[in-house]
Amino acid sequence: MAYADLREYLQRLEEKGLLCHVTAEVDKDWEISAVCRQAFRTIPQERRPALMFDHIKGSNIPLVVGILGGSREIYATALDTNVDHIWETWERGKSPIAPRLVDEGACQEVVCMGEDADMEILPAPIWTVGEDPGPYHSSPFIVTRDPETGVPNLGTYRVQVKGPRRAGIMINPNRHMNHHIDKNEAKGNDTEVAIVLGADPVVGLTSVSPFPYGVDELAAAGGIRGKAVDVVRCKTVDLHVPATAEVVIEGKIRCGAREQEGPFGEYAGYMGTGGNNPLFEVSCITHRKNPIYQAFLSQMPPSESSCIKSLGREMEVRRHLKNNLGLPVQDVYVTESSGAAGRLIISLKKTNRFQPMKAILGAWSLGQAIGKTTIVVDHDIDVRDSFWVEWALAFHMQPAEDITIQRGMDPITLDPSQPLVNGKPVLSKDQVSSRVGIDATRKHPYPALAVPPKRDLDRVAANWDAYGIKAIQDK
Repeated sequence: MAYADLREYLQRLEEKGLLCHVTAEVDKDWEISAVCRQAFRTIPQERRPALMFDHIKGSNIPLVVGILGGSREIYATALDTNVDHIWETWERGKSPIAPRLVDEGACQEVVCMGEDADMEILPAPIWTVGEDPGPYHSSPFIVTRDPETGVPNLGTYRVQVKGPRRAGIMINPNRHMNHHIDKNEAKGNDTEVAIVLGADPVVGLTSVSPFPYGVDELAAAGGIRGKAVDVVRCKTVDLHVPATAEVVIEGKIRCGAREQEGPFGEYAGYMGTGGNNPLFEVSCITHRKNPIYQAFLSQMPPSESSCIKSLGREMEVRRHLKNNLGLPVQDVYVTESSGAAGRLIISLKKTNRFQPMKAILGAWSLGQAIGKTTIVVDHDIDVRDSFWVEWALAFHMQPAEDITIQRGMDPITLDPSQPLVNGKPVLSKDQVSSRVGIDATRKHPYPALAVPPKRDLDRVAANWDAYGIKAIQDK
């Protein structure tokens, strides 16, 4: 069943005990970030709730965070499924359902034009206090359109609030919105933009996931949710946005308009560089009555963005390796500790010795900035358990034979390990990286495992209480 809007989804999280209300008044300029970080740092992922800040100092708008990627269970709930069926649910996106244009939508219950269009009424937090230059919208779902094909794109890019009607947008060179800007500016045209804040959860998940250029993410969202996304026309730009969105900020990037933006605390856990980035000018803000503001926690992993990205990227890699290359993939894991980018682990039920390298090269061929270190293990290794992955690395791999280093590869975005040139950082568009692939599968018959027989372990497990062995409790 597709969620009608963000509010129906929040109700589902409430029913499942996955949403925690923070009733204490908090300061958006330092406290929200610290509370979120403490929650993600101290609560294990499998028990971590999404958060709703009900009382923000100086604002009457509540803020939700962690509602898409607070945990894998929350992510699955956003897709209206369970953790074991995330893959099958994402597969429905291969049968897109085009958005349905409607005459009116809740996202335009309140319309603020011209001087009344004030972004600063929204409780955008300062996420890296003392480092970020100001508030940032960390979960904007940004709509633009290819001026040649007319196909829209939905993507998530950081947005720095610079005043009531001005914002900076940081877009990495290979991201699809940049292609739209480049095409427009080649003809001397502005780029129309609509920033969506708070939407049906599937809309949010498609916005942050890597789809091929030319795919309409709202149509993919329709396929995943099994029902078309209702959209309405914007008031001042020729774009369509989800009709039940909480907030929509309309405007343009003027041709050639660039201004200093950043730095910003990024997914790798370090400050991302600032730069001369597109300047967005607001023409209109529409919103629901009593809107809810949605944010992502990014910065140091674990974070909401690392959870969301790891799951989305796992789906894309798995789909490519299984469906396009026909490889016997069991599981794929993009680790959160690597910012859902640096380390990729693949398990195979291999039938020949060539498949591990095919899996490594196949993952790299996707052109996504992930897998600086890519490890392939056998099907009986749990890719999500670092103990067993390290065991496979220790005893199923010989460095001289099983490690491949590939130079001249596209880099992980905002990777702070990029070497300096003449003592200065290299611009993102000029960076070149290398990648390492490790075949940590067994290459020949191995001795029997040095563990008790399974039948004995099962008997003991069934009668465990009789032994009186208890885990030591926290004091």
